[in-house]
This record gives sequence, structure tokens and C-alpha cells, in this order.
Amino acid sequence: MKKFDLSTIIGLVSGIVLLTLAIVVAGGKDSLIFISLSSFLTTVGGLVASLLINFSFINFKQSYSTLQGAFKENSYDMNQLVEQFVELSTMARREGLLSLDRVVEDIEDPFIRKGIQLTVDGLEAEVIKEILMAEIFSQEEKEKNGKAVLDKAGEMAPAWGMVGTLIGLVLMLQNLDDPKTIGPSMAIALITTFYGSVLANLLFIPLAGKVKLKTEQKVFVKQVIIEGILGVQSGQNPKLLREKLQVFVEPTKSKKEDESMAINEEVAPGV
Repeated sequence: MKKFDLSTIIGLVSGIVLLTLAIVVAGGKDSLIFISLSSFLTTVGGLVASLLINFSFINFKQSYSTLQGAFKENSYDMNQLVEQFVELSTMARREGLLSLDRVVEDIEDPFIRKGIQLTVDGLEAEVIKEILMAEIFSQEEKEKNGKAVLDKAGEMAPAWGMVGTLIGLVLMLQNLDDPKTIGPSMAIALITTFYGSVLANLLFIPLAGKVKLKTEQKVFVKQVIIEGILGVQSGQNPKLLREKLQVFVEPTKSKKEDESMAINEEVAPGV
């Protein structure tokens, strides 16, 4: 079960809370003027209409799935991943590749399970790599399409805020004969620009950036998985496979492990 990405949630909630506090502190009793149904409908309604024209319903479905990923943490333990492939490699070298058929169903990650199953089926390394890379490419394209909706929303939201402002200015100019209405009318006209800017800079653009980052992380991990699967398929020595995959582990973790090994060697130099 994937954990929630706290940085996304904390950033979004803190942004809304701090912005609201800033408005309340600065505006006091007049803060309610920032709540405008007509401005909200103009900005959000126009934005949704533009996105529907620009994208298909399939793109919206992909964007929803991609957006969910922005709020979930990629739970990959690289050290555990390396050890998993070392165990599979050891088993394959001792008992043969067909022995892996006994443990395929026990592998939780569907991508690793598929790769090991292809290995058990006797496919060549190049064929296995092509199949798995095609799956990575397919997932990457789906997430890129989902991200494109967020990017476009971040681009269009301020523009629709300006449209709402122009509507408000036109209505204000019709009532220039009453100077008392100019100030309040101008304030309401600018609220749509405020809505558009907030939606773009607090929601759509940051979420698009998070989606891009998580997609890159997923692709990286799956490329590491492919290297592990090919190592198992080729009958590579488990120790060499560990050394090869350990390169992909975070440098900070590798450094800690090296320091730990150095301490152990000092304590027991003769072992």
C-alpha cells in the first residue's frame, strides 16, 4: 500500500492556510470580498471549457490517474531491491532458471514479476529488455499526457482570470456616473485575476512539476529493475550483480554502508 506524499499535502494545505491568513490579517472585515461566486465561475468555468476543447476525455482520465500519483509516495527501497535480485540470482545459479517459477507468484511488484516470468519462459535477454522497455515507454507516455493537462491548466488559468477582470471592468465603466461604485467594482473585477493566479501557481504548475519528478523516479527504478532481471537471466554472479546494482543506490546510503564495513574491519581485522 502506497503512503501519501506528505510534502505535496503539506505544501498545498500550508499554501491555502497562509494565503487565507494573509487576506484576513490585511483585509479584516472586508476579507469576504475575496469570495465571489461570479469570479469563481468565470475562471474555473472558462478553464474547464478550454481544457475540454484542447484535450480528449481519455486525456482527462489519464490526468486524474497521474494526479493521484502526485499525492502518493513512491515506496521503493533500493537496498531491498538489490537484495531481492541477489537472492533470485543465487537461486537461479544453484537450481537453474526454471526454479524461479516457484517464486514468481510471490513477487509483489508486477514489473519484476513480469520480468522474471519472461526469464523463466526462456526468452532472450534482448527480447526481455525490449518488452520491459516498451512497458516503461507506455507508462511514461500516459503520465506525460496527464501532465500535459496540468501544464495547460497552469497556462490558461491566469488568462481566464484576466477575462473575468475585463468583464468586471466593462460592467464598471457602465456605472461611471456613480463614483462610489468604482472602487468596489474594481476590486471585484480583480478577484478573477487573483483566482486565476492562485490556481496556476499554487495548484496546477506545482502539481505538474511533482508529476514530472515522480515519473522520472519511476522510470529510473524500472531501469534498475531491468538491469537486475537481465543479470539474473544471464546467470551473473550474485556478488557481481550486487556490486553492479549498488551503483544505483543513493550515495548517502552507500557511504554509510562503507563506513559500517570499515568499522567492522577495524574491530575484527583477522576475520
